[in-house]
Amino acid sequence: VNVALPTLVRDLNTDFATIQWVVLSYLLTMTTLMLSIGRLGDMIGKKSIFNAGFVVFTVGSVLCGLSPTVHWLIAFRVLQAVGAAMTLALGAAIVTEAFPGQERGRALGLIGTIVSLGIIVGPTLGGVLIEYLSWHWIFFVNLPVGIVGTLMAWRFVPDFKPKGRQRFDYLGAATLCISLLSLLLALTWGQQVGFTAPNILLLFGVWLACLIAFLIIETRTKQPMIDLRIFKNILFSVNLVTGFTTFVSIAGVFILLPFYLEDVLGYNTQQVGFLLAVIPIGLGTFAPIAGALSDRFGTRPITVLGLVILFGGYIGLTGLSTETTTWSYVLRLLPIGIGMGIFQSPNNSAVMGTVPRERLGVASGLLSITRTLGQTVGIAILGALWASRVMANAGEFLPGGATTAPPAAQVAGLHDTFIAITVLIFLGLLLSVWGLMKERSLQSQMTVPQTNM
Repeated sequence: VNVALPTLVRDLNTDFATIQWVVLSYLLTMTTLMLSIGRLGDMIGKKSIFNAGFVVFTVGSVLCGLSPTVHWLIAFRVLQAVGAAMTLALGAAIVTEAFPGQERGRALGLIGTIVSLGIIVGPTLGGVLIEYLSWHWIFFVNLPVGIVGTLMAWRFVPDFKPKGRQRFDYLGAATLCISLLSLLLALTWGQQVGFTAPNILLLFGVWLACLIAFLIIETRTKQPMIDLRIFKNILFSVNLVTGFTTFVSIAGVFILLPFYLEDVLGYNTQQVGFLLAVIPIGLGTFAPIAGALSDRFGTRPITVLGLVILFGGYIGLTGLSTETTTWSYVLRLLPIGIGMGIFQSPNNSAVMGTVPRERLGVASGLLSITRTLGQTVGIAILGALWASRVMANAGEFLPGGATTAPPAAQVAGLHDTFIAITVLIFLGLLLSVWGLMKERSLQSQMTVPQTNM
């Protein structure tokens, strides 16, 4: 959809401030619903919700393609996002239920490869459809995909029914949704008006108040949305936090490098798309390999290896300059894709392997939220950091913003931002190493033979 935004502005007679909600409405809806959907999957079974998600997504896609105005398009994108949330929130849980522990990493790695292929093919196919047909077809193309997906899910997804009847935590779900929505809106609008603007501070206040209310509700409810005791599992929490740091950092890469490639190095839009594909190519290639290795040697050593490679990759990106060649850029960026591929599927496998079966849907939802929330935080915070450092290095007021700064100032801002990202990944690496040591300590305690008293 991102490649179609300029076309949508022209064809729907709107402006950028409005058209960005075609993307934002989708992201906000998915993030706020994922955990509730994961909980419903644990309560009533995952297959029916997963299948319904394909149907809702497909119908929403067709309606998006038929939208006569931008406001109808935004509304139908919300419907499309509901369907996407119903499938994405339960994907990891379904894989965990369907595959034994010794095959889980490989299965999750293959999913990572498929997602990476979508990231590579999506923008290219979207550009072709817009060029030779119209923007409507970037949505209509989902119709055959949705039909095939629905039939395959109905045929192959196992139908594990939960035992007993459970009650849905409506109050907890409501406070969580309001909390997440307030945070996402604050991060999104804060980029435009400043994070200290009164409205933004109010949104942050609503987020914090609802988060506190949610935590109180969860501790007092017999059947909570999230059983907070799962966070007492230190290794589970470590995996979620380290995963969050990687998604924050990768969001900075995808939001900043297009400006560098186009404004500083002079590549055109199509070339930028190919150069950014280095990351999903590396991720898609190494994700199943890392998954298989984690099945054999354990998840935590492989996640540490992935973070080490990521750390080295971000150090390399601090050296980008106005004279960087294509091959130098590719060699600097490739470790980011490889590191993400090696880290992600074992990390997901570790998260899913540390919760009981009746909480797999919630765990899968938490994984999805760390991804989307991490990306949103990364875009907001790292984008603001880059812009401020560019303006500082330019040494003058730029009415057109940071993107109009001289190339040298943009590169200096990029350097400072990637230093911050490198520090963030290093902290994630330290946390992951501590988790590895903690895991081995627990394993050694369990294997120490009992002595007679």
